[in-house]
Amino acid sequence: MQLFVGLGNPGSKYARNRHNIGFLAVDEIARRHGFAPWRRRFQGETSEGTIDHERVILLKPTTYMNESGRAVQEAANFFKLAAGEVTVFQDELELPQAKVRVKVGGGIAGHNGLRSVTSHIGNEYRRVRLGIGHPGVKELVHSHVLSDFAKDEMGWVAALCEAVADNAGLIATGRDSTFQNKVHLAMQAKGFFDKGESGEKQG
Repeated sequence: MQLFVGLGNPGSKYARNRHNIGFLAVDEIARRHGFAPWRRRFQGETSEGTIDHERVILLKPTTYMNESGRAVQEAANFFKLAAGEVTVFQDELELPQAKVRVKVGGGIAGHNGLRSVTSHIGNEYRRVRLGIGHPGVKELVHSHVLSDFAKDEMGWVAALCEAVADNAGLIATGRDSTFQNKVHLAMQAKGFFDKGESGEKQG
């Protein structure tokens, strides 16, 4: 069994924020793989289903980003899951828009959602880092992540979430580098990257 956690803030006010791309990704996983209807528990919303013969629980914490770890810990404890069986889908400032990197452990790079998750379950969980780009100066970071995606950005956002959902079985079965490359190739095929760009670099 795997626990897939999308990070974001609850409520319609935040629904299209860059900070909420983790929610958008797990929503698409649920839709694409015919998961059960969402229901409220573990200080969040959950949906259950199967991907590539692996049982997967999706979780969207409703604690607000800074307290995400409370919901993750409650769900992980209930299902008796170790940190290594948890995957967090998160927005990543340090990656260009539409890029994806997968890593286990590592730093939190100032991400308050990751800080909370790490404080509750330790650091050895998988992160699927979904690039939202950096505004260029530190002072603009807060407003950048809490602002909505522009209308002309929604094409790559939708394409990225679809590529993540299409290849989610690779995450569920531990084939992280293959997942990363497949998503990159899907985005390249849709015209979001130049042909010369490589999706293989681990970060």
